[in-house]
Amino acid sequence: MIHPQELQRQQELQRRAQGLEVPESRIEMIPVQLRVEGAAAPPVPQPVPHPVPIPVPVVAGHRILIYKQDPTVAALGVRAVFVPTIVLNGPTDARITTLLQGTTPVARNTNGDFIFQPNTAEFDCAHTFAVVRQTLSMWERHNGGNPIPFAWNVGGNTDKITVHPHAGVGANAFYSRTAKVLKFLHFVPQGQPPQAEVFTCRSLDITAHECGHAVLDGLKPGWLGAGNPPQTGGLHEAFGDLTAIFLALAQPDQAEALVALTRANLHDKSFLPAVAEEFGKALGKDFGLRNADNDFKLSEVSNEVHAISQVFTGAIYDVLADIFMFERDRQRRIKDPALVLIEVAGKLAKLLFDAIVAAPASGATYVDVANKMLQVSSSQGDPANYRTFIRNRFAVREITTAATPLTDLMSGRMNMTDADYTGNGQDVTEVEMADEHSASLRAEQDRSRCCGTMQMPEYTAIDAEKLGQRGSLDNDDILRNELDELRRAFNK
Repeated sequence: MIHPQELQRQQELQRRAQGLEVPESRIEMIPVQLRVEGAAAPPVPQPVPHPVPIPVPVVAGHRILIYKQDPTVAALGVRAVFVPTIVLNGPTDARITTLLQGTTPVARNTNGDFIFQPNTAEFDCAHTFAVVRQTLSMWERHNGGNPIPFAWNVGGNTDKITVHPHAGVGANAFYSRTAKVLKFLHFVPQGQPPQAEVFTCRSLDITAHECGHAVLDGLKPGWLGAGNPPQTGGLHEAFGDLTAIFLALAQPDQAEALVALTRANLHDKSFLPAVAEEFGKALGKDFGLRNADNDFKLSEVSNEVHAISQVFTGAIYDVLADIFMFERDRQRRIKDPALVLIEVAGKLAKLLFDAIVAAPASGATYVDVANKMLQVSSSQGDPANYRTFIRNRFAVREITTAATPLTDLMSGRMNMTDADYTGNGQDVTEVEMADEHSASLRAEQDRSRCCGTMQMPEYTAIDAEKLGQRGSLDNDDILRNELDELRRAFNK
């Protein structure tokens, strides 16, 4: 006998089974015999959608429109770069500020970017700042991420370097420790109309070169003194040119363009080894002011500092091409050649940086840096053929003795695929000077045709000991000897 209440409950369930909605939570309560086979399942309640939070970190940084290479290198042209640090209107940041009377400070747009029409004063300010910032940041990455002080940043001094994009009329550019500046001049080439005016600030090569002088002066403040041998001055100029090359290869679009242009052969003609193409063309030269892919030997150049610098620059460029060829073939199945080039250039740039840091504080020679490169390379476990390339390339340029026989190199049959290749089985990490009586080690420096940096009076008049101590300089330091003579004369 069914209890009346139970019968009522079953009848209610049956009515719901005949078409009325049955709450999903109570379906199991319907007796099996009262369930309707094939009845549509009641709609399943859907959860209220909630947006999934996506972490968006706060990114400090700005896009800046620049010439990626040189105004005449149309393949790269003008592109925006991202500077991942805080840049204030100016542009200015913690290390660099920009000054152009009547133009600065230039302001960021509503997106926080410095985007201006190319070849305007505002564009030149933003472009020059960005390239200087990229250059300084590149070398600081090779310094373990630690800031590189300018030569005056001692004892807590944090004074910035001031960049002058339009510093005056002339075919030059320069760095001055006394004024704490980078100055870029502009000129109309002889016989050309005014619209053909060349602005040195628009060249990535020239801007990076001059910033390279400032970086090296912070690392080795004694090297800019004119009392050093010509090779020391050559190291300064070579560092500037190599800074431009390594900065170009630190940028993926430039590396990719170069690999495509040269079919991954750095000895093919390209924009990379040509330093300051527009400036060189204005002076009647076919391939920039200088060509890093050269064959100069010490016996073939004068003691003019730009000339002698090309011997060191050329040796490093050859080492870059050798290591790239080896790594390109070794990694061809696992990496794009442009990526290999970026990695090889970065590794060689750091090797050069570490060697310079370890080199003597004054009177440094090409052999000093070459030996430090060999020793650092060995200590960090590079393949042995890296050091063979270094030894060979410095020896063939008459910088060092040929610790490894040059037969393979000079015959064109050098083994470029064997990581353990040493030529004679000896992995030497110290080589000798090829000619210890060379005028490049003993003569006075000839700075007559150098960039403006090497012609600044402060590096000639101020003695090497004072320069090597770092710290700010002023006009009295430049005039010190003459002022001392006047004091003696007027004290009688």
